[in-house]
Amino acid sequence: MTSENNKIYLYPLWLRIWHGINALGIILLIITGIRLQYSDLRLLSMDFGTAVQMHNISGVVVTLNYFVFIIGNLVTPNKKYYRIKPKGLVKRVRKQANYYLSGLFKGEEAPFPISEKRKFNPLQKYAYIFVMYVFVPLAILTGIALLFPELIIEEVYAVSGVFLTALLHGSVGFLISVFLIIHLYVASIGKNPLDNFRSIVNGYHDVHPKEEDPKEKK
Repeated sequence: MTSENNKIYLYPLWLRIWHGINALGIILLIITGIRLQYSDLRLLSMDFGTAVQMHNISGVVVTLNYFVFIIGNLVTPNKKYYRIKPKGLVKRVRKQANYYLSGLFKGEEAPFPISEKRKFNPLQKYAYIFVMYVFVPLAILTGIALLFPELIIEEVYAVSGVFLTALLHGSVGFLISVFLIIHLYVASIGKNPLDNFRSIVNGYHDVHPKEEDPKEKK
């Protein structure tokens, strides 16, 4: 809903709380994960035992919080922003990619501005879908398996099941870390680099003149 002050309420309270907990949890998982990966690295003066404990606790919190995201997207209107529309997908993604690679630096108008019906541009939308419905579940499942190694198959083609699980867990964690960096960069794009960060705190997206009454582009 757009207010008189040219703002769109896009981030309900439950989503903002989920986002805050998730962001803090993911950052802690990344920091402690690096500490676990490189045992000789004393990151933030954190000893190995503390890193293990913090990683496990953060993992449990992020896992429980993930169910809030899933349930919220099932029972609230927020689910509409994640609907997949195959028709014209490649064309929309290419158009947005061209904007990021060229148009943005030429001062061109964003091809898919935020509106009440569209919170994400095509690249954001499908990146979020892939991360939240593929990468995060993989990280959670492999994390649970490493927490309870008796659940893991002992060997797969003569290779340790624990090793393969740890490799997959670390790889997915790395990809999520890369996504986080890109996510922060994209969030800073706009008339004011802090606009999107304010939005996830107060729930309102500021509509600038070029974004008013946008025509929905397929």
